[in-house]
Amino acid sequence: MNEAKEAILARIRQATGQTSEGDLAGQRTYHTTSSDLSEIILDVFAERVLEYQAALTRIDAQQLPASIATACTERGVKRLVIPADIPDAWLPPGIEVMRDEPPLSYADLDASDGALSGCRLAIAQTGTIVLDGGARQGRRALSLIPDLHFCIVEEGQIVGLVPEAISQLAGYRSQPITFISGPSATSDIELNRVEGVHGPRTLHVFVVLGERR
Repeated sequence: MNEAKEAILARIRQATGQTSEGDLAGQRTYHTTSSDLSEIILDVFAERVLEYQAALTRIDAQQLPASIATACTERGVKRLVIPADIPDAWLPPGIEVMRDEPPLSYADLDASDGALSGCRLAIAQTGTIVLDGGARQGRRALSLIPDLHFCIVEEGQIVGLVPEAISQLAGYRSQPITFISGPSATSDIELNRVEGVHGPRTLHVFVVLGERR
């Protein structure tokens, strides 16, 4: 694979008059970091998430459990599946939670009313949430099988641009990474939108305000 890659890059350098990999890298003119203020980055992220027909709530940390409980009541949610390491401080009162420890069966996940998780980071430019199976996220099945996903994003986890996110994820190449941009949706051959085929048809993002980047 590496030999094939090098052969392709060598042909590109030859065709463009470049002599080294450094010359090729030097042609990158796109922005790799955002110069926007944290407030603007947060606003852009919220705007993009809503464009994807997801819900978004901005709250302080102490308001999180009550806000999730309210969302559960509005959506008729009585039981949530959660990663094993979700802190008790996040849990909504009056809602049954099932920790994924030991791992729940796919049938149990499917029978739940939804899932609650954290995230690795979020990208304002595309309104994307990134999961890498790390702390407070659980395994991929938790965010794919239940029909509803409540995802908690801390303000300090939001980056401005995609290259910033990729840079932070550079050390996670050995494990699956999930990029979530809105609820699961696809289109058939006639371009009719179909939701819930590849994951939850409902996504509700809770942005916890606090420490900024």
